[in-house]
Amino acid sequence: MTDPLDRVLAKSAQRGRAPERLTAHSSATLRAALQLQKRVGRLEAAEQVMNGQYWDAVALAAVSHDAGKVAAGFQDMLAGRSRSWGERHEVLSLGFLPALVPDPELRSWVAAGVATHHRPLTGTTGRDLELLYAGALLEELADRFGPLDDRTIAAADLWLRTAATTVGLPCAAPRPHDALTSERLVAAAHQLLEQVLQRWGRRVSPEQGLSAVLLQGAVTLADHLSSAHGSLDTHQPFDATFRPKLEAGLAEQGRHLRAHQVDAAEVSGHLLLRAPTGSGKTEAVLLWAARQATELAMKTGGIPRVFFTLPYLASINAMADRLGDLLGDRHLIGIAHSRAASYHLTTAIGSPDGTDDDTHDPCHADAAAKALARAAATRLTKETTRVGTPYQLLRAALAGPAHAGLLVDAANSVFILDELHAYDPRRLGYILAAAKLWERLGGRIAVVSATLPDVLAELFSTNLASPTRLVDAPDLALPDRHRLAVRPHHLTDPQTVDEIRESLDRGQSVLVVANNVAHARDLFAELAPHARERHGDDAALLLHSRFRRMDRNRIEKRIRERFATVDAPGQHARRPGLLIATQVVEVSLDIDLDVLFTAAAPLEALLQRFGRINRTAARQPADVIVHAPTWTTRRGQAGDFADGIYPRQSVEDAWHRLVGHHGNLIDETQATAWLNAIYAGDWGQQWSAEVTDHRDSFERALLTFPAPFADRTHLTETFDELFDGTEAILDQDRDAYAQALADAGGAPGRLNADQYLIPMPHWAGPLTTYERTLNIRIIHGDYDPDLGLLAVRGRPQSAYRPGEIL
Repeated sequence: MTDPLDRVLAKSAQRGRAPERLTAHSSATLRAALQLQKRVGRLEAAEQVMNGQYWDAVALAAVSHDAGKVAAGFQDMLAGRSRSWGERHEVLSLGFLPALVPDPELRSWVAAGVATHHRPLTGTTGRDLELLYAGALLEELADRFGPLDDRTIAAADLWLRTAATTVGLPCAAPRPHDALTSERLVAAAHQLLEQVLQRWGRRVSPEQGLSAVLLQGAVTLADHLSSAHGSLDTHQPFDATFRPKLEAGLAEQGRHLRAHQVDAAEVSGHLLLRAPTGSGKTEAVLLWAARQATELAMKTGGIPRVFFTLPYLASINAMADRLGDLLGDRHLIGIAHSRAASYHLTTAIGSPDGTDDDTHDPCHADAAAKALARAAATRLTKETTRVGTPYQLLRAALAGPAHAGLLVDAANSVFILDELHAYDPRRLGYILAAAKLWERLGGRIAVVSATLPDVLAELFSTNLASPTRLVDAPDLALPDRHRLAVRPHHLTDPQTVDEIRESLDRGQSVLVVANNVAHARDLFAELAPHARERHGDDAALLLHSRFRRMDRNRIEKRIRERFATVDAPGQHARRPGLLIATQVVEVSLDIDLDVLFTAAAPLEALLQRFGRINRTAARQPADVIVHAPTWTTRRGQAGDFADGIYPRQSVEDAWHRLVGHHGNLIDETQATAWLNAIYAGDWGQQWSAEVTDHRDSFERALLTFPAPFADRTHLTETFDELFDGTEAILDQDRDAYAQALADAGGAPGRLNADQYLIPMPHWAGPLTTYERTLNIRIIHGDYDPDLGLLAVRGRPQSAYRPGEIL
């Protein structure tokens, strides 16, 4: 007799792929859940709440999540015999669980994972299950689900029990003579949905809320992985083998590990690393990460991920390449960018195979588009080592089917937070709140900086439950690298322009750092012709955040080629030239120039800029010249800001301290003492209190998950504003961007569509047009590949004004 499940599909034909049978997809999702368990390992936070059955609940939900697709209405839709079924298959899937999972408590958790793998349980957008089904009578539900074949249902029930039993899950044994019928199926679905709504429709404890989000995240990740026919990396390259490889490479150069690198490598637990620029602090923190990954693997049985976070989007690619070079394979490093990633995460959980009538919904996607989106979403979690901003990790607070998987992916992992000082108090507070959650999920965290003020070290240490070890680089007896100078005029003053020209005439490599894009672009227009006349057509480069990523990557490559740090004699000849940049130059670019001209900024930012000059102390002390601040206002914020960017008091405190040391040689040890003095004052105390308040408010509002399955999509714009602002594409790039999204190609961990993105401040939204089908903002404006975004043509009442900070 023919097996009735042979003709039951989970997915229609997609881009040359044959239709996928329900049993094949369910088997693949179960395998993906087991693979995810192998990679994440024991998740203590959830295991304690769920009596040690967290992964059992994940696997049982994974194997049964699509069982409701046996409905004739769903099958007719896949076959093209009807436009839409109009019901939710995951609700009917619940009907299989009472027969499959005898334990009522375990069944309750499995039901939550099955019911919420596509949609929120509650919400206000009209897409939640409560609105669709709460109060529906049993007879009404049976009528809505439509025809159900008893023979097919019995076969599906038997298959589920067999599949779960085969991998050792706690389920009911196959019973061919106790067949599940359509009537019993609908009744069980009706009853279990009521229980799910009752349990999770009200507030729950923080422990239960977190466990629920982790369950949802694992189920959706497994579903994405199986739909994409993909796999996750199962090796962490920063493991016990990393230190011997690094030491061998250094030995070939006649070098060895420095004391602070050895100390960092021997820390077990959280780390604060303070080491001067050029001392090998990146290698030191990676040695620490390798030890933590090794220990966590032994403790949890999983494969820890390593997340390296940076403040600026423009620094990500450079750091990813640097880590890849250390490993000897750049493909081992993933890159977590934001906008295209968000598109794929959202689209991946959109309407399954066109089951919704609302084609105006931005989450709507046809079968092929959703399959490709799931492939891309899977790649967001593929690599075990990733570089990005904290933004993607913090999006886990949005939870829901699109983002809960990010939280599971972060469990039992290693986090490197580079240059925390670069974040304003609100963002820093949110990052500290997230760090507390990462620790609860088994993570270990390091903060690394050339200059780490004691107040920030104290904030970080007291923020975490487990002890934190501080590693300070000892006096490396490095020669003095910098001579400080201050100028009473602004960076854009004609006197400064003349002084920069003189430096170029002397054959120096010159770094100019402005606080905003408008100033950087104006200085470049004035100075680039002179630099090119003296030193060649490629002697002038501009770097800021308003470039498409493809252009920024090209510019960064040219910068490294011309101004890269010389680690060994004869590596390459020093070349004169001009680099004008904004804050994006402060992090991760390993470059070394002769002289710095910079706008006034907070002391931490200035010290990072100083670090790009005479990086290895191979020459006599070099001039780092700081120019007087000018004050202006900032959109939507009270008070004055240096060049519209930095709050006045932090810049004034730095400026007054620098003025007193004009003409002196300076080093990082001295600078750290300056920082401690600044933070010990009234401003520092106010700053610390503000950070703590933001940490606590973020934790209370978003990281306790009192309603874990409620719709949180309304928070997306808030996150855009807090971290990366927003991103947009040029109107002339729209078709290419859409094609890149559809193709979902590129090297592992990189989404091709990212290359068209231009970072924009969140308030610039009115200057753009929102494209719902692509979930992206579009800029109508002028753009140059070497100069970046030149002008934006917005609505008349919000048009871009020349010189305005963008």
